[in-house]
Amino acid sequence: MRRPLSGAQNTRFIARIYGVDTDQLMAFAEDFAELGTHFHLPFKTCSSGMRFRLAFGVSMGICFDTYLVDEVTSVGDAAFQVKSKAVFRNRMQTSGGIFVSHSMGMLREVCDSGAVIEGGKLEYYTDIREAIDRHRFNMRVT
Repeated sequence: MRRPLSGAQNTRFIARIYGVDTDQLMAFAEDFAELGTHFHLPFKTCSSGMRFRLAFGVSMGICFDTYLVDEVTSVGDAAFQVKSKAVFRNRMQTSGGIFVSHSMGMLREVCDSGAVIEGGKLEYYTDIREAIDRHRFNMRVT
């Protein structure tokens, strides 16, 4: 019977998959996620918030060309959300991102352009404000 992996073991595994320095990713993820001893406990024993914190920390600890992010800062206390936004903004200085959010304010804050899917068709807008306006128009209550 296999034993469940800890957060630390999952982090090592991901580092090996992506060919990044295991010790650097471990240090970054452990510090970023702030899970304390839970980092070394079975991942399945962590709350959903703790899992998100670790997953986000691991993904931000790896320099990708493009990030696909769903609700970057919707989990955690205010301090963790501030930290998450700062790390994400830093990554966006050298990487691209596809960002999904229900927060129009967050979209305005982190995106330059946007896309709206309606009726199975995707429409691209070079101005995020135009994309948000189109989305709001599509979501109007009749």
